[in-house]
Amino acid sequence: MKIELQPFQRQHLKGLAQTLSPVVMIGNNGLSDSVLREIAISLDAHELIKIRVQGDDRAARIALYEQICDELGAAPVQHIGKLLVLWRPSDKQRIVLPKNKKALKIASQS
Repeated sequence: MKIELQPFQRQHLKGLAQTLSPVVMIGNNGLSDSVLREIAISLDAHELIKIRVQGDDRAARIALYEQICDELGAAPVQHIGKLLVLWRPSDKQRIVLPKNKKALKIASQS
């Protein structure tokens, strides 16, 4: 199941992610089962996470990003440099996405 975000929802999540530190690091060995399991646990606990990827190959980072999102049913929020930001709602929904652009503006003003 792939989660589709509207641009204003992605913008909202990017704003929330600014203060986050990476919770998982993917080393030069790539995406192992244990790393994927750790990402899934972090998503369940936090919903919105940052992942740091080692290595300078941008195409490989994009491929990892897509693979993680596909396998874990997460939504890609942002890929900037070696940081990947993912969101997946959990049972104890912590982050409420705005339903429309107007709700986003009201939330950012308060």
